[in-house]
Amino acid sequence: MHDHKDEPSAAEEIDTGNPLKGIALKVISVAIFVGMSSFIKASGQLPAGQIVFFRSFFAIFPILIFLAYQKELRTALVTARPLNHILRGGVGVTSMALGFFALTRLPLPEAITLNYAQPLLVVVFSALFIGEKIWVYRWSAVFVGMIGVFIVSWPNLTLLDSPGGMSNQQAVGVAAALVAAGISAVALLLVRNLVKTERTATIVLWFSLTASVVGLLTLPFGWQALTTQQALFLIAAGFCGGIAQILMTEAYRHAEASTVAPFEYTSMILGIIIGYLAFGDVPTIHMLVGGAIVVAAGIFIIWRERQLGLKRGAARKVTPPQG
Repeated sequence: MHDHKDEPSAAEEIDTGNPLKGIALKVISVAIFVGMSSFIKASGQLPAGQIVFFRSFFAIFPILIFLAYQKELRTALVTARPLNHILRGGVGVTSMALGFFALTRLPLPEAITLNYAQPLLVVVFSALFIGEKIWVYRWSAVFVGMIGVFIVSWPNLTLLDSPGGMSNQQAVGVAAALVAAGISAVALLLVRNLVKTERTATIVLWFSLTASVVGLLTLPFGWQALTTQQALFLIAAGFCGGIAQILMTEAYRHAEASTVAPFEYTSMILGIIIGYLAFGDVPTIHMLVGGAIVVAAGIFIIWRERQLGLKRGAARKVTPPQG
């Protein structure tokens, strides 16, 4: 289950002339995010707020080391928009908590694949909340992608707790994963607004701090005593999350977003492999077929975004600036 991807700010220098480096960084970041999800799943059914705290607090350390290396530590928290950061943090934490809840109740490949509903929902929410014009191609891709999500979800949604059937816990897990994807899409729209004025370092650090505080506030609501192994798994998940966030942000500096974004879907293959080896999760035919449909729809949307971006760029070059 991935976190929210903070996009590099337009205000920052982005050299998109090295696509292979960008793709390599993206694939490594995806692999580390899958590692993070695996550590969380291996730690067992712990309260979501407790997982959020460990995931967010221990992510701060690699982020601070990276900022010190970049000599950005002093100014990292400086912002004129603290309330926007806190709103983004609150929305992001809610999505993260639901995602972690789903992760501890679903097979790893299903939990990862259901998160792919996020880019489909970003298209829907862009139309609803921002008034973005969405033409028939992208609406069609969203519709097809949602059919894929339905196919992946279907076996887990049967409430018949028959022998060999799925348990109610998995049905709740699917619902949590889909709500998490929806809230995550809202978080991404908030990030898109923030990147117009804020640097990536500021967005990432504010989010980690907000999430840590919110996670810690859930302490009175029944955190569990951890075994040494559980504590180590959760700390490792935090470090993985921080490192993956940095690598992913760097990936978008070396290549166009439309070049890098499709490699997000390598997490499905990694999820199947790790799910099978570490947790004995055998991918079902529903997961494979539905997953393939969701991935195809997601890649089509990315391609379409690129086409529209090129058209908009050409239009900007042709149209003289209005005085």
